[in-house]
Amino acid sequence: MTPEDRSPGWLRSALLEDDRRLVFSSEALEEVQENVSSVFKPHRLDTPRGDGALRARLHSVGLGKVSFNRLTYGREVRIDPERLERFYLIQMPVCGQAEIRCDRHCIASDETLASVLNPTERLEMRWSGDCDQLMLRIEREALELACSRQLGRPLREPLCFQPALRWRDDPNWFHLVAYLARLLRASPGAPGQPLIAPQLEQLVIGTLLAIQPHNYAEAMQQGERRLAPRHVKRVEEYIEAHAEEPLTPALLAEVAGVSLRTLYAGFRDFRQQSPMEYLRLVRLQRVRTALQTDDGNASVTETAMRWGFAHMGRFSQRYRQVFGETPSETRRRAGC
Repeated sequence: MTPEDRSPGWLRSALLEDDRRLVFSSEALEEVQENVSSVFKPHRLDTPRGDGALRARLHSVGLGKVSFNRLTYGREVRIDPERLERFYLIQMPVCGQAEIRCDRHCIASDETLASVLNPTERLEMRWSGDCDQLMLRIEREALELACSRQLGRPLREPLCFQPALRWRDDPNWFHLVAYLARLLRASPGAPGQPLIAPQLEQLVIGTLLAIQPHNYAEAMQQGERRLAPRHVKRVEEYIEAHAEEPLTPALLAEVAGVSLRTLYAGFRDFRQQSPMEYLRLVRLQRVRTALQTDDGNASVTETAMRWGFAHMGRFSQRYRQVFGETPSETRRRAGC
């Protein structure tokens, strides 16, 4: 890539300016808030220096479980979405600045420094009047599933990335953004191709997991260096297929064809958990799936007990630790 390719002018001219991808263009605060909410999530939006017209525009294109967006407000704004909840968001200014506060972190984002926002963290933002950002929205479940598959086990707590990304300095990330920009400009129909969109989705997800530090990065690197023995994988597969049945350590050791001590040592060394902890994580995921998809006739307690959780206090605590929300919040978001 030439120096000209890396210039802000090239990015501004190349990315997402096709009117077919224009979601809205507006000067009215309420209309802007409503339209941005429809693509991302409901939030509070205000102009800190008094009333006045915005010059807001949003372009968006879907790439499977990922969407590529470009947003500008045309004047200084404050944005309060509380928590993103259902998605990760990478914001990359092509001009202007944004102050991002997420939990204990504060990022002064600009043309060289992007922000990587996690769904479970409390978030507030302030964009300068000339701020114009590229934004990759990644569905939380798709990203956490990809991380889980690379680990070879369910996640024990929410996937959380470090919030700052020098997006122009990392060649893997910058070339990815440039590739998407060129593809969308040269082949506008590519995102609608059923064999192409999933590949682009996984390219974005895989690159982010590889280049941006997160709380599972070390475990993923260890997993790449050390493949789990067959008896560990055999038990994991059995648990996935029989999670609704009464499973005991002795039964799992029999399935594995090894002693109980060898089974526990294999899980400890290669999965950093016991086989029964793996079973509880699988059952937690089954509870979550049920809360997201059932018609609401069964209560949270009934659903949890159906999957073997008898102590509601410990269940709720562990559920929140793993998924970053309470079971009731999962059901509310699913509309059940």
